[in-house]
Amino acid sequence: MPGIDECLLEAMRLPGARGAAVVDWTSGLALGTVGDAPGGDHETTAAESAELARIAAEHTAFAPADGADWSGGEPPVEDLIISNRDSYHVLRFVRTTFDSSVFLHLWLARSDGNLALARIRLGEMAGRLVLG
Repeated sequence: MPGIDECLLEAMRLPGARGAAVVDWTSGLALGTVGDAPGGDHETTAAESAELARIAAEHTAFAPADGADWSGGEPPVEDLIISNRDSYHVLRFVRTTFDSSVFLHLWLARSDGNLALARIRLGEMAGRLVLG
């Protein structure tokens, strides 16, 4: 079971990976980072992406049709995908034994990244990630 550092290194092996982070969306703090950061600053990126994650996780407009919420420790949102002209950002929520306020953020180059593969692999990584 990989920890944060191992998970981030695995994320960077994905085709087109530019940078990755594990972020606590309640505080906006990066728990770990690797590679480049959009805009050049991992901490700013973590705080800004945490705002998106918080909106998606806390508003029922983005919950499953059955109205699921955080009960049972399962995030109501699996991931967020943001695309722009040259890159993709994939934010994958991580189920934890505590309050589930953590997500993986992967930044992919659009030219050589594989969004489908990245989404699948991030899901696998999120399932194996061990947070101490």
